[in-house]
Amino acid sequence: MPNRIHSFSNDILVENDAVALAELVWNRDVSPAEIIRATIARAEKVNPTINAIVFENYEQAIKDAAQSSNGFFSGIPIYFKDLTFVKGIPTHFGTEALVGAKPQTKTDPIAKQILSMGFINMGTSTMPEFGFTCSTEFPHTDPTVNPWNPNHSAGGSSGGAGALVAAGVLPIAHAADGGGSIRIPAACCGVVGLKPTRGRILLSSCFDQQLVEICIDGVITRSVRDTAYFYAEAEKYYQNKNLTPIGLVKTPLQQKLNIGYIEASSEVYQMDNATHQAYQSTLHLLEDLGHQLKPVKYPVNLQMVADFKLLWAFNTWAVKKLGRFNLPKPFDPKKLSNLTNALASDFMRGSLKLPMAVRRLRQSYFTYQEFLKKEDIEILATPTVTAITPQIGYFGMNMDGHQLFDRIKAWTCFTPYSNVNGAPSISLPLQHDKENDLPIGMLFSANHGCEKLLLALSYQLEAANPWKKINDVS
Repeated sequence: MPNRIHSFSNDILVENDAVALAELVWNRDVSPAEIIRATIARAEKVNPTINAIVFENYEQAIKDAAQSSNGFFSGIPIYFKDLTFVKGIPTHFGTEALVGAKPQTKTDPIAKQILSMGFINMGTSTMPEFGFTCSTEFPHTDPTVNPWNPNHSAGGSSGGAGALVAAGVLPIAHAADGGGSIRIPAACCGVVGLKPTRGRILLSSCFDQQLVEICIDGVITRSVRDTAYFYAEAEKYYQNKNLTPIGLVKTPLQQKLNIGYIEASSEVYQMDNATHQAYQSTLHLLEDLGHQLKPVKYPVNLQMVADFKLLWAFNTWAVKKLGRFNLPKPFDPKKLSNLTNALASDFMRGSLKLPMAVRRLRQSYFTYQEFLKKEDIEILATPTVTAITPQIGYFGMNMDGHQLFDRIKAWTCFTPYSNVNGAPSISLPLQHDKENDLPIGMLFSANHGCEKLLLALSYQLEAANPWKKINDVS
């Protein structure tokens, strides 16, 4: 298609996922240096258009590729989201308030965990200001655009990661999710995004102090296999003793599941026609695979929405008022966006409600388990977002902050629920909007610790309904 932007070619990477590349390295069919140089060439081809890279660590990556590593993903490239500290690289959190930030002097736990697997750090990928919005756009610089259709958003806040993976620069990229920030760009860009169970993986240091532990790190990939192997390898470095290990999931689901689905609209969400039709097609696919579908009421009410907004607003207030103490220097709060300032002001007006909001949000860990048990379902299936990916500017950072947040809330109402309750949730690019040539993601959520079930189901769906390829001209 003429509008698509990608870097797939007959170079050494071709269409290989990260596991396939790792196997080539282990078999000495290719060298890490060859992979890194091909990745750089692909990035230089498409990044001037998609604008998904903040910092290029290419010289060091070439040096690192010459060093031996025993990790499974030895020699495989990865970009870190621009909120994770890696020694020697500046961190900007997507904000103009941190322009000129100096290189970091430490490396975050999640970065150490990822690098322990043998990945080579290519630099950092774009995100909007502190991840407070769902589209990777900026007040005064060019946005990160969707490789499928550059007139549209790449999603956010891990928009750079989603765009780089979708455009074929590399098969896997670090991401992070506090309200949908892995799964939303995965849905927009036609790739795979798993938000793991709370506590499953180590964290970026900016997530150390959370009133409710909504934020967690992860990856965006093109294949279910890459996501499965990533978490299997991650467990070799760190395994949470309070969670059942995932292990290496390699095969599609064999059992039949009870899957809950929701109606077309409610007081919390409204789907557009394209998304509703895509959702119905997905439900038919699940039925064809033998799963038992059950209509359920979406377990999110207006009180939970209000509580989550207040918690989000608290985070913006904390950045504005405390950023000079706990963010890289120099930090200039006068350069914060309209959205951050608007939500910080909202928090000041509602701050007395925060303790009860936090208490209710924490309780959702238990009420979600009760919901699954009461409805006798193992999976909750919804769209990832309520409408097809909007055009650049719909979530523009220069508009009134309250207007912008209302748009964010209406579009992203499905993803935050698993951030609040801590359960795993995965977005799969099962459908496609032909009119705008844009992927449509479907969201599947399981009980706490049940990534193995989600991955097996994802393998099954990937095999039954392979997602559209950006380099397919049909």
